[in-house]
Amino acid sequence: MQPLLYSDQKEIEIIYEDEYCLVVNKPNNLLVHHSHFSRNVEEESLVELLKKQGYDHPIPVHRLDRKTSGVLLLAKSTEFVKPFQELFDNNLMDKRYVALLRGFVNGGGVIDSPVKNERGNYRDALSSYRNIKQFTLNIPVKPYPVSRYSFVMLKPHTGRMHQLRMHANKISHPIIGDHKYGNRHHNKMFEEQLNAPNLFLHAFKLNFIHPFSEKKIIVKARFPSFWEGVDGGSELSCIKRHFI
Repeated sequence: MQPLLYSDQKEIEIIYEDEYCLVVNKPNNLLVHHSHFSRNVEEESLVELLKKQGYDHPIPVHRLDRKTSGVLLLAKSTEFVKPFQELFDNNLMDKRYVALLRGFVNGGGVIDSPVKNERGNYRDALSSYRNIKQFTLNIPVKPYPVSRYSFVMLKPHTGRMHQLRMHANKISHPIIGDHKYGNRHHNKMFEEQLNAPNLFLHAFKLNFIHPFSEKKIIVKARFPSFWEGVDGGSELSCIKRHFI
């Protein structure tokens, strides 16, 4: 089992690979591939970087937001895409995320709330969440003298764009570093006081039955280094206890 460590990636980290697919640890602030919606972003995409690393035709089977880090599965050929895609379509891919949310999240629950897609249409969306750890920072964020936060496990049961980000905001516990759906005061504090301007949403784990080999595959992605030290460093041991 890969140890859960923090890492700044200088190239795309390959977590798992076989003749049909590869699973990578996508860095935050990196496009998966260029599309109509990212036409104004002038940077190399993850797909382009993988080609430089020797992969001729990597095809993303699902997507992660540019600012989200973690597990991403790619097929090695067009003919292999559909069987993997069907696992996502039939909810047979067990995806787990870890996020840092504003406020104390007690216990867990289910968020069943439609979200708006890129075309402006509302689609049914379902997510579940479970609190991992709560902590307080002795840094004021108006109107409070201290700041409260929670590390939370998130599981999307549907695959809508920005689903987890919108659902976290829906329960009034937005993700830290989310400038679209989050809280600007807490985001500003993390940027200025903690030098942590990034989105605290990480696709930590993917669990599935391989459609070709029929083997059970479990992959985990290391966290970006900016997660380290957010609550004085103790979150590292806490996350290890829960996920290794």
